[in-house]
Formats: sequence, structure tokens, C-alpha cells
Amino acid sequence: MKLLIIKIETSHEVEDALNIYSQDVLHCLGTESRKRSDFEQAGWESDSTIVNLSEINDLPQDLQFLAYFDIEQDKAELVEKYQKKLAELKSYGLQIGKAKITTSYIKDEDWNTVWQKFYHVINFSRHLAIVPEWEDYQPAFKDQQLIKLDPGLAFGTGTHKTTQIALMGLEQALTEPKTVCDVGTGSGILAIASSLLGASSVVATDISDEAVTAAKENIALNHLANIKVEKASLLNGVEGKYDIIIANILAEILLELIPELNEHLNAGGKVIFSGIDYTQLDKIKAALTKHDFKIDLTIEHGRWVGLIIERKDN
Repeated sequence: MKLLIIKIETSHEVEDALNIYSQDVLHCLGTESRKRSDFEQAGWESDSTIVNLSEINDLPQDLQFLAYFDIEQDKAELVEKYQKKLAELKSYGLQIGKAKITTSYIKDEDWNTVWQKFYHVINFSRHLAIVPEWEDYQPAFKDQQLIKLDPGLAFGTGTHKTTQIALMGLEQALTEPKTVCDVGTGSGILAIASSLLGASSVVATDISDEAVTAAKENIALNHLANIKVEKASLLNGVEGKYDIIIANILAEILLELIPELNEHLNAGGKVIFSGIDYTQLDKIKAALTKHDFKIDLTIEHGRWVGLIIERKDN
């Protein structure tokens, strides 16, 4: 089997945005970034590392971003979508570099082997660590819970700043058994974290068949019986109300979710948003105000913003 590669010569300023757009909107199979600064920094280390930049094949001018897709995807359509996304990011005042997009194909037999070289334990907090299934890791703290993942072709592995913001929000909001709905679950990492942090039950939704499959496999890997995975577009068709609704999705999709929150949130409930570029924060605030919600806590990590939200009458 072959994979389609979309390669973009661009700027490090848009790395996170392209990652989220590729995974949450275009539902790619995985992403990869090659930054010039990483190669340069290796030459500054005091461990006798010698890096000759002139000998590095295809050295990026700043950032080389690669997204992997099933070979059946429409190549021209994907290129057009990335061109529009880059133009949008530029309109926010972000540097997009050359913005040169090229395509190629690669066999996927060795993907998992290559992935395992770069994906290791993330010792996130005293409460949580994210552990790839092939690594043997002992908790750093007596009460630290382990989220075991088989990232495969990657739907969210805990390395992105937006995922880490969402995990911070969960640790803040989930202090006693509560019901949780994880919207746009991807790999299932936030649903799994919710269960391990004490949620009484969790519903995880995603519009992608591949993400639903990945989430179910990761949930099974963690031997958790209180998580139900449903295919759904945001909360459309999802039944019930929840104490916590969490969504780590791009701002434009969060804007679509906000009108659906009220009918699915229990009295006194909390909403956790992540995936918000700070340039989009005012739009999110305006939409929340319009639908009678207020921001209880703001979490910032670089250019990314997370929010803990509640009803105005709480």
C-alpha cells in the first residue's frame, strides 16, 4: 500500500495550526515536521554532536511540514485546501514562508517502525503520563495514571500543545466522579484521561471512521469499560446531558459546536475548549456570550488558548 504525501515549505509559526487542520479537518493519517532550528540546535549541544548542515538532504529553510493521506484521496483537492488554509493563516498576520506545496507517494510498510523511534513517554503531570504501548514505564508518582496509546498513524498523541492544554483543563475540572463527553475524540486520549481521572462514564464522538476505530483500539488497550465511542458530527444526534463537555478542535469548528452546548450540558456543568489560536479568541468569546456562557478560566500555552466555560447563571 502507498501513502500520498503533501509537503509544504513554510514557517514554524504555522506548525501547530497545520497539524490540527490536517488531523481534525482533513483527517490525515499522520503528520511530520522537519525544522531547520532542530538541526542547528543539534550542533550547539555539548555532547560532541557534529552537524554539517551542508550534508543534510533537503534541509528546510525554516519548516518542512508533511501530511500523510490514503492514496485514494484527491491530490489536487487537498493541495487547494492547504493553499486556502495558508492564505487564511497569513491573513491573521502569521508568517507562512515560501508556502510551496508539493506531492509524492511513499510505501507505508515502515511507518510504525519509524514512528517508534521518535515517540516516547510523556510524563505529563503527577496525575497522568502518556505511554506508547511498546514502552515499559513505571509511574513517577504513586497516584500517576498511565494513558497507553498505540499512535499508529496518529490522531492525537499528547505531544501537541492543544492536547496538553485540554489535559490541564480536565485535571482542573474533573475532581470528582462526573459524566464526560469528548467531542472530536481522535485517538481517544482525552476520553481515556477522563476515565482515569475518575469520570463515572464517558461518551467520545468523532466524525471520522478511522478515528472511531483508533479510539476504540486505544480504549481497549487501557482496559476501560466506561467509555462509549460514537460516530457523530460534533453533538448532532448525541443523546443525554453531561457534567463536562470537552473539545480540542480548531476555533472555526468550536464556533459550530457552541450553539449545541446548552441542550447537552447538565446544570452546573463545565465546558473545556482547546485548539483556539489566540487570534480567534475574540470570536469564541463573542459566540459564548451570545449563547449565555461565560469563561471561568483561561489557559495559555504559546499561541494556543484553552478555556473552562460555564453558564452565566452558575
